[in-house]
Amino acid sequence: MRVQGLDDDIQGIIFDMDGLLVNSEKLYWDANIQAAEEENLGTPRDAYLKLTGATVKEMQDFYHKYFKTEADRDRFIKRTDDLVWQWTDEGKLKLQPGVQEALDEFEKRGLKMAIASSNYENVVQHAMWATGIRNYFDFHLSYLDVQRGHIKAKPAPDIYLEAAKKMNLPKENILVFEDSSTGVQAAANAGLKCVMVPDLKAPSVKDKQNATMICQNFFEFLKKI
Repeated sequence: MRVQGLDDDIQGIIFDMDGLLVNSEKLYWDANIQAAEEENLGTPRDAYLKLTGATVKEMQDFYHKYFKTEADRDRFIKRTDDLVWQWTDEGKLKLQPGVQEALDEFEKRGLKMAIASSNYENVVQHAMWATGIRNYFDFHLSYLDVQRGHIKAKPAPDIYLEAAKKMNLPKENILVFEDSSTGVQAAANAGLKCVMVPDLKAPSVKDKQNATMICQNFFEFLKKI
């Protein structure tokens, strides 16, 4: 597949999941706010944006700031996860704009496709089946693979290097799609071309340096092929 602005022929696509393929980052944000209100935390509503695409260190810092005990933190996280799972079952998890069209187009062109997510295996599976996209992908990687392989999570390049290896294509023929700064950094660290499709946060100066291109949605990208 030829893409305007890229020199190499693209034969494989690796996607992040949360906030890129599905609107789960907004669901997590809403769930964070509801869980916090139930716990009477009184944290600012926009504080939870810091958890969007956050590194492990950033998440630890956030929880240390707002929770007095690990038990309080764990109860908050479980309540958030339970709400998102419930809302997914209720049909509130949706594909992002242009995702269905992009998957159909990439499949028609015979491209290899995979997901490389930092989320838990059961959550990735749940999201794929709930939105009907499971069968588009040759394989997927999740936090389970990070644990099994003793590899570091994003922004380390490990999960993208593992995905590229499993895809069995030269790096120059692979294109990554990401929505977060952490993910874009991971792709850049892996030496892979990356299209950023921002979700809840606008691209930073560093994102503009690390991303090969930035598109507002998948419809915009499809105009380039």
